[in-house]
Amino acid sequence: MSRYVIDKAKLDENIELVKQKAGVPVIGVVKGNGYGFGIKEFTLALKEHGIKTFAVTEVTDIPILKEILDDEDILVMRSTCLPEEAKIIAKNGAIATIGSLAAAEVMDRVSGELGVTTRCHLKIDTGMARYGFMPSEVEQAISCYFLPHLQFTGIYTHFSSAFRNAELTKIQLTLFRDTVEQIKKAVGEVGTVHAANSPALLNVEDVCLDTVRIGSAFTGRVITRNKSGLNRLGSLEAEVVEVKTVPAGYSIGYNGTYTTKRETKIAIVPIGHYDGFGLTKEKEQYDLHYVLSIIKKLLQKKQMYVRINGELHYVIGGIGLSHTAVDVTGTDIKPGDLASVDISPLMVNPRIERVYRYE
Repeated sequence: MSRYVIDKAKLDENIELVKQKAGVPVIGVVKGNGYGFGIKEFTLALKEHGIKTFAVTEVTDIPILKEILDDEDILVMRSTCLPEEAKIIAKNGAIATIGSLAAAEVMDRVSGELGVTTRCHLKIDTGMARYGFMPSEVEQAISCYFLPHLQFTGIYTHFSSAFRNAELTKIQLTLFRDTVEQIKKAVGEVGTVHAANSPALLNVEDVCLDTVRIGSAFTGRVITRNKSGLNRLGSLEAEVVEVKTVPAGYSIGYNGTYTTKRETKIAIVPIGHYDGFGLTKEKEQYDLHYVLSIIKKLLQKKQMYVRINGELHYVIGGIGLSHTAVDVTGTDIKPGDLASVDISPLMVNPRIERVYRYE
């Protein structure tokens, strides 16, 4: 049976390194099933290190977090105009993101119907073009502060290109600061001010405000310009379930895409597309270098591999839904031996067990 294994000691190191780098309180971002590390397990690990606020994008994650949290806050990083989503946020005492006047009015109305005051963070759009008031809409943003059932305890923006463009990130930060100052003059204090995410923290200097929002950095799988010192975490594991030997000229897998050139010993590993193996997480930006790298891989017909007993062995034939054939010719590999693959946790099926282990 496959499982996704996280080295807990190295995760602890990553968390402390991030906290030291930030120098301010950290919001633990646990969206996407805890960045693929398992939302409950990942949240509890961050909680052990004193993190007090957790952020998600899906309102369905709120009840899951409330099962394991005490007095920690939950920030929903999505502005929504849907009354049913606003109701879940308000009912559970989570912090709403308000990125439009329409979203503010829906949240205010729902909160009034429930007889509660909902805490909110205002979202400013400085160039991401998803959620948030554009700086030109500052008057609309200011009007939200006077709605009776909303209490604004923070304000933030999101950087679009901190992976690779420090100059643009600093321009966004300046624009954000200017907008915040305009709002402060109109309403007074705005609460916690934040902007930096994982790529910004690790790639751009002087972006940490009152707090930072960190998710992928904890996993060690984040794009950085320089060495971050973070541990790259997570591997998909399973035991070899079968071993067989086939003659030369034997077709392997669906459609016979691979034919053996010699007598070949094959190990069958119960890992496949269903588990996330063989799938790829595309980069968020598509520049010339990225396109060229894809062409190069196609020309080279780059093979995938599985690590068995610590040694690399190449996949032969197509990866199946639940099984992969691996060439282990010349080895003494047998059923029960440990196989593992290094894949992004975001690609691993959420149903696969997450195992936190001290290696």
